[in-house]
Amino acid sequence: MKHEPQILAILMTTENITAFSDLALSKPMLKILDDVGYESPSPIQAKTIPLLLEGRDVVGQAQTGTGKTAAFALPILSRIDIKQKDPQVMVLAPTRELAIQVAEAFQKYATYLKGFHVLPVYGGQDYSGQIRALKRGVHVVVGTPGRVMDHMRKGTLKLGSLSTLVLDEADEMLRMGFIDDVEWILEKTPGDRQIALFSATMPDQIRRIARKYLNKPAEVTIKVKTQTADTIRQRFWPVSGVHKLDALTRILEAEPFEAMIVFVRTRTSTVELAEKLSARGFAAAPLNGDIPQNQRERTIGRLKKGTLDILVATDVAARGLDVERITHVINYDIPYDTEAYIHRIGRTGRAGRKGDAILFVAPREKRMLYAIEKATRKEIDIMELPTTELINDTRIARFKQRISDTLAADDFGLFSQLIEQYEQEHNVPAVEIAAAIAQMLQGDVPFLLKDQPQRKRPVSWERDGRDGRGEGRSANRGRKPRRNDPGLGEDMQRYRLEVGYKHKVKPGNIVGAIANEAGLDSGHIGRINIRDNFTLVDLPKNLPKDILELLKKTWVAGQQLQLSVDTGGPAKGSEEKPGGRPAGKFAHKPKKRHKPRARNKKPTKRDKKKAQKK
Repeated sequence: MKHEPQILAILMTTENITAFSDLALSKPMLKILDDVGYESPSPIQAKTIPLLLEGRDVVGQAQTGTGKTAAFALPILSRIDIKQKDPQVMVLAPTRELAIQVAEAFQKYATYLKGFHVLPVYGGQDYSGQIRALKRGVHVVVGTPGRVMDHMRKGTLKLGSLSTLVLDEADEMLRMGFIDDVEWILEKTPGDRQIALFSATMPDQIRRIARKYLNKPAEVTIKVKTQTADTIRQRFWPVSGVHKLDALTRILEAEPFEAMIVFVRTRTSTVELAEKLSARGFAAAPLNGDIPQNQRERTIGRLKKGTLDILVATDVAARGLDVERITHVINYDIPYDTEAYIHRIGRTGRAGRKGDAILFVAPREKRMLYAIEKATRKEIDIMELPTTELINDTRIARFKQRISDTLAADDFGLFSQLIEQYEQEHNVPAVEIAAAIAQMLQGDVPFLLKDQPQRKRPVSWERDGRDGRGEGRSANRGRKPRRNDPGLGEDMQRYRLEVGYKHKVKPGNIVGAIANEAGLDSGHIGRINIRDNFTLVDLPKNLPKDILELLKKTWVAGQQLQLSVDTGGPAKGSEEKPGGRPAGKFAHKPKKRHKPRARNKKPTKRDKKKAQKK
């Protein structure tokens, strides 16, 4: 359905909305937000949620990491009809990783919606499980365009009850060659559905889609603050889950710092982490929005005086905090919002002072790391965790220093007498008594770390000459390649795909298929050389067998890829002259196969009936 564009610019001032309770979200949404400790909406959430709750179409221009998933998930879930089992909402995402993340976000926000079901659909997953889930009934479908189209064609995904469609990262879908698929899906959806389109940039094709398919959309543009102080050294470490606390402990023991803020996402986490750090001997305290003002002032006062070294804080609680002693900021939980990251690390390196910012990144959070790098226009270096030997040397040095400080400061009259008495009564050397006392004070926790080999840096984090952000592109893509093909790198293998120019395939189609179906980061896809009826593509060596089998069966441009190692021979089903052109008038036509005649076959009842009719 075509609509004349009527774009309404939304002014980006958020002073009037300071909490999620200021928005007209449903009670279950406000309850889960309170549980997880989210304190205030990001700019895109503050502006987008009211519009979507009103039923308006929205065009949102915002970078990854501005909190846009919650911006559309929260109002959608506030209006969902749990009794209606046919899909009411569909979210299209460019990659299966993003589809999974969005589906998990919906599931988390729907904690208090009894009977709610969300289904991620993407390539590389068995159809039968997805079909069974669709038959049982789902409220929200989150999928990649190719797999969504497959289900629509099969009739397993019916969109007659669809009320809301979200296009997430539309420019990325355009870059990966999915835009025609997206338009095909849009044409099949009900005309009265609500559409929310989100894109980091607004190329002409995306604007054309907005004009053609959206009904008088409101436009929300978020400009992210990008300035970070040059005096702040930024590093990250890939770590997740239970390993975070151990990594943080190592950093605290080996990294010289005066005072530090450790940022977490929720109020509950501030208390839990502060208690764990205190139990490990660090002077730590929580700082969050639930703490009374007088207690907050006392905590900050302790930090300034030096009786407190570590604040475990949420974003809102630390806004405006300026303490000269703060030399380090640790992002224990990666922020959802790039602007929040900039605010966080701005607590150090102030007024020309030097500071350090360290970011913990789980493997599945790489997209957010890249979004931060893109927003700040700085590459964040991977850090080296302190070795076991360094940690043990530091602990021993600190232990000896504590002995020296205590000997210099205190009077040991009574304790000296007690030790001397014990030494005489039990005939035990003083050194053994001192060692026993040290063991008593240490308790069951080992004083030194076990000498274990350093955990290897995950291969997926290595910078390998590409941009490392899933945006690595071959210089050959988007145009017909030259014939003088360069050699392969040592870590790459050339494969053949049985699809080419005659099938109207584009480089983006191939990148999208491999990235989505095989779960392979597009930054690891090398040179793509499209010929008339086959394509050569460079992929990492030693790909798992299941991925290779999956790519053999993957369909692109109406053709099965039938991936195989390139041997330099002709394409299957045709002969190629040098230069890639097919030979012969009927070179593209597959040979007609005839079933062999059955000899001495006993006639069936069907054969006898046919003979009688004759």
